[in-house]
Order: sequence, then structure tokens, then C-alpha cells
Amino acid sequence: MTYNTQREKLILPEYGRCIQEMVDICLGIEDRTERQRCAETIIGIMANMNPDVRQQPDYEHMLWDQLAILSGYRLDIDYPFEVIRQEEVAAKPKPLKYPMQRIRYRHYGHLTEAYMRHLQEMPEGEQRDQLMSMMANFMKRSLYNWNRDAMDERKVKTDLEAYTDGAVEVPEHFQYASVSGGHLPGSNASKKKKRR
Repeated sequence: MTYNTQREKLILPEYGRCIQEMVDICLGIEDRTERQRCAETIIGIMANMNPDVRQQPDYEHMLWDQLAILSGYRLDIDYPFEVIRQEEVAAKPKPLKYPMQRIRYRHYGHLTEAYMRHLQEMPEGEQRDQLMSMMANFMKRSLYNWNRDAMDERKVKTDLEAYTDGAVEVPEHFQYASVSGGHLPGSNASKKKKRR
């Protein structure tokens, strides 16, 4: 008995071994018109195997590209489309550029620093006090999520004032929202009952 693991590895496993064998037979046909007709038949079978592919734009072009890949680019026929080249298939994508920025306190994140710069430039008033309150509570929650043992309201106060270079101070009487399970009270996540 021959197992699939002992057989030649499939180029495109989604089409299975039968389609691969059909392509191999098509490669062996000497008459060009017969080979062309065989390739068109294989394309029809490939389209019937996966009917969802017909809803994609340029699905026929994609099928002819896959036929060329299955044949190892050795199939000498008249393709109705310009098929993808072997170099394009094997080419690795260019690495993505990530915005590498230094973050003073990584557990608060980059956006916190951006908000702190905005908070520092705001004129004194009710809006600034509201943003300071929101940021202080957000920082407390972030610190709690990062390390529950290190969560201290004095640290949040110190970090917020350090971020704004002392321009914004957290009042001594400021009431932080309590943190339970990483969520502020009143949110849906904190209202879920524990199973017994």
C-alpha cells in the first residue's frame, strides 16, 4: 500500500492529487491543440471544485495562474491571460516599517503620551480637568492590568505629573475610580456574575 506521505508532494494541496495527475497527463500530450483542450477542461473542473471562486473578480485569471503553478510553468499552451511569473510567486514581500518610538512608560502606551502632550498644552479650565480625570483613571487601569501588585494611585499621580513636566497636577482630594477585574465599575464586564 502506498501512502500519500510517500508520494510526491502536492504543489497546491487545495486541488488534491487528482487535479495534479490531470496536469501531469496534460504535460505529456504531444499534440498542441489536444493539450490546449485538456488544459481548458482542467480549468473547468477546477472551477467546479470550488464554486465560490466564481464570485471573486478575475476568477478565471486566477485559475489560469494556478494551472501554470501546478504545471511548474512547463505547460506549453496559449493562455487567455498573462500568467503570473515564477519570480513573482517566489518573491518575498518587503518588510513592513513599524513606527519605532521611544515610550517613557511602556505599560501606558504611545497614545497616552500623545494625550498627555495635548493635556499639557490645554488652557486651564473644566475641559482640562475632565481630560486629566479621564487620563488618571485610564492610567490607573493600565497599571492595574500590567501589574496588579504595582498598582498605586500615588504612582499614577507621579507618572501623570512627570508626563506633563509638572504643568498638570492631580489634586490631593482627587477620587480615582475603583478598578475591579481590570474594568471600571459600571461597565458591562464588571457586572457579570461569577459562576458558583
